[in-house]
Amino acid sequence: MKKRKNIFLVLSIFVLTLYSCLNDTDDSIKLLKKIVATSADGNSATTLFTYNENKIVSIDGVEKHVDFTYADGLISKTVTLNKTNQLLETIEYTYVVGQLVRTKSLDNYMINYIHNSDGTVSYEKLAINSGNQEVKMYHGILYFQNENFIKDERILDNTASGVLSKYSVSFDYDSKHNPLYNVLGYKKLLDYNEGISSNNSLISTVIASVSKDDQIISSAKFYKKTFTYDLDNYPKEEISENEKTVYLKSQYFY
Repeated sequence: MKKRKNIFLVLSIFVLTLYSCLNDTDDSIKLLKKIVATSADGNSATTLFTYNENKIVSIDGVEKHVDFTYADGLISKTVTLNKTNQLLETIEYTYVVGQLVRTKSLDNYMINYIHNSDGTVSYEKLAINSGNQEVKMYHGILYFQNENFIKDERILDNTASGVLSKYSVSFDYDSKHNPLYNVLGYKKLLDYNEGISSNNSLISTVIASVSKDDQIISSAKFYKKTFTYDLDNYPKEEISENEKTVYLKSQYFY
C-alpha cells in the first residue's frame, strides 16, 4: 500500500510539472494585437491584428484591410482592400510538401519559387498584361540564415538591350522575438521579405546598379530601426531613423 502511494505521489508531481511547463511555454508565446504608429507631426495610425488561435484572420490598418484564408495549416489566400480607392487584390499561394512554390496576384503578377539544396530560394517574377500574357520582370535568389531572411538579390529582365540592372536588399537582425513569427504559416510567405524572420530587422541596405558600355552607376541606401523590448524579449517600441519614413515611432501591443 505504501509503495502504491509513493508511485501515485511521483506521478502527481510529474503531471503537475509537465502542466506547469506547458503553461509557461504558452505564456511566453505572444501574438501581436495592435500597432500604434506616430508620425513626426504627431499624427497616429492604428493597425489591428485578429486571430483564430494562432491563425491570423485579418490585419486592419488605416489605408488597407487584409483577410487571410488557410488550407491544411498554410496561408492559401489573402484579399487586400485598398481603403483609398476601394480596389481589391487577391493573392493565392501554392505549396508543394509545405514549401511555397508560387505566389499569384490575380490578373496582375506571378512569382515562381524553386527551393535549392543549399537553403537558398531561386525565383522569377512575371507580370500578367492586359492580353493575359506573362512578361518576365526580374529573377533572383533569396538567402536565409538562422531562420532569418537576410538577402534578396535580383536582376531586372525588362531593361533595354545591352543594359544590366541589378538590385539587392540585405537585412541585419537583433536576437529578439519577431512578434509575427508565431503566426501559423506566416513564415512561409516569401513575398513578405524580412517580416517572416525569427528576429527583428535593425538595418536594411538597398543597393542598385545599372551598367552599360562598361560604365556602372550605383547607389546605396540604409534604413535603420531601433527597438525597446518587454521582459519576454518582444518589441514594445520601434524607432525608425531615416528621413523618408512617414511614421517615426511604433508601439506594439499583445
